[in-house]
Amino acid sequence: MTSLSVRKLFVRSGGKIILKGINLELEGGERILLLGPNGSGKSSLIQTIMGNPRYEIVSGEIYLDSERITELPTEDRVSRGLGVVFQMPPVIRGISLMDLLAKISKRSGVSIEDVRVVADELNATHLLDRSLNQGFSGGEMKKAELLLLYAQNPRIALIDEIDSGVDVDSLNSVGKVLQSMFSDEDRTLLLVTHTGHIAKYVSVNTAYVMINGRIACRGEPSKILETIFREGFNKCLECVGVEDEAG
Repeated sequence: MTSLSVRKLFVRSGGKIILKGINLELEGGERILLLGPNGSGKSSLIQTIMGNPRYEIVSGEIYLDSERITELPTEDRVSRGLGVVFQMPPVIRGISLMDLLAKISKRSGVSIEDVRVVADELNATHLLDRSLNQGFSGGEMKKAELLLLYAQNPRIALIDEIDSGVDVDSLNSVGKVLQSMFSDEDRTLLLVTHTGHIAKYVSVNTAYVMINGRIACRGEPSKILETIFREGFNKCLECVGVEDEAG
């Protein structure tokens, strides 16, 4: 089973330490919820795990299964089974969503007919012949990203704010696709969100809360979500002590 381990990770970007001693464990088959307010470092963590060079690892390690991938380039991490859905994906003019899906599916061995079925489930077939993300609404971008993820067939997926800007009907279909994609023990899912709405549609095993670049707490998802919905993230601030620096 595929696992992902982030150990004592300190990361610098823009001259500042933005991740401060992050420890995160995803065991094979788990579905993890990572909560936190905007600006808490959730997206920065995803970018770091995927190997974005703008995020400098000051100290700490990242392991995929038992292999250290801390310094691997992004393409090597993807080839080993990491996949991602970005919060703000790029617009690519002149390349249709279908063209890109066909190329990715051929490389990963996923049937393009299965991709079309998922597009229908997401009510996204009207997007297939359009340039990638050009003129797409926020919700349509999320559906396109999810289709690309499905075509890639990753073992571990990092999903950034899939519930942001998505209407209830669309979120229901997105949740069903995610639940189906990550229903077996060979696939692992990290759902990043500041609203927690996606947890109504995808069952999760554990929830983490990130505040100010640190993991404030972890625990049973329903209890953590109940606390946040009732008292907001201010309650989690009580769990965070003095900000650490690497070294």
